[in-house]
Amino acid sequence: MASIDRTAYPRFKRTISVRELREAYSPSLDELEWARRMTDSDEALLSLTMCLKCCQRMGYFARSGEIPQSIAGHLRQELGLHESVDSATVPERTVRSHRALVRHRLGLVSDQATTRKIAAEAIRTAAEAKDNPADLINIALEELAKNNCELPGYSTLDRLAGQIRTEVNSRMHELVHGRMSEEERRRILALLQVDPLSRRSGHDQLKDIAPKTTVSRLRQHLDHLAWLDGIGSATAAWLKDIPAAKTGHFADEAGALDAAEMGDFAVVKRIVLEVCLLHRARVQARDELHRKLKIVRDHGG
Repeated sequence: MASIDRTAYPRFKRTISVRELREAYSPSLDELEWARRMTDSDEALLSLTMCLKCCQRMGYFARSGEIPQSIAGHLRQELGLHESVDSATVPERTVRSHRALVRHRLGLVSDQATTRKIAAEAIRTAAEAKDNPADLINIALEELAKNNCELPGYSTLDRLAGQIRTEVNSRMHELVHGRMSEEERRRILALLQVDPLSRRSGHDQLKDIAPKTTVSRLRQHLDHLAWLDGIGSATAAWLKDIPAAKTGHFADEAGALDAAEMGDFAVVKRIVLEVCLLHRARVQARDELHRKLKIVRDHGG
């Protein structure tokens, strides 16, 4: 589950400044006239105005207990109501009616199937290049706001992002896996075997950050590069059309785990994550080699 704190999903602040109360939660004259026409009691007036202003700010209808008291107090002052007026006494049926009135006034798209479809399409498109669930949720939020949709609950967006991300990644994993021969897959899986004496694996070697190449260590670096190419010289071909951001994330995921933990994945995912880690190691090794060779050439060595 993606942490809501890492997303732009709107939530009430614990402390709301006087300036924000005035700018975001003060009803206009037109809104005041509309709310008074639609209600027949002080409690209902406060409830409807609170529904309107909070929905304008949040993009969804918060439950009464979620709305900070500072907002209720500010609206009582704006409406000229006594501090004893409490919107919590308004029947649930009336609250539902108030929400319908606000939806109509704001032109909100409130059909859940429609909002889920819009969010899912935005997430699916984004997931082709991005992988962070929080990023996917934020893109869905942008698209929902653009289409004037009432926001679904955070758990709905989080669930959609997780499901679609898994589907897109699984399709990419199958594509890469299908491009490899059995022998190539075998060599990749062999990287996860731990040597009983050194207690290290090829996977560990891929994760090692290679030291800067020196002239004296050039042969050692060339040997390391030959070892990498011997495992999989075709990584670029296997990963063709997979966005660099995705392969980078897959490599990060593999790099954060040890060989035993990699074994918890299904074999297809295990192989592809290891391929991405290998590909990054090959690119880095070549870049470092080119850097050193340039230094040698520039110095006439």
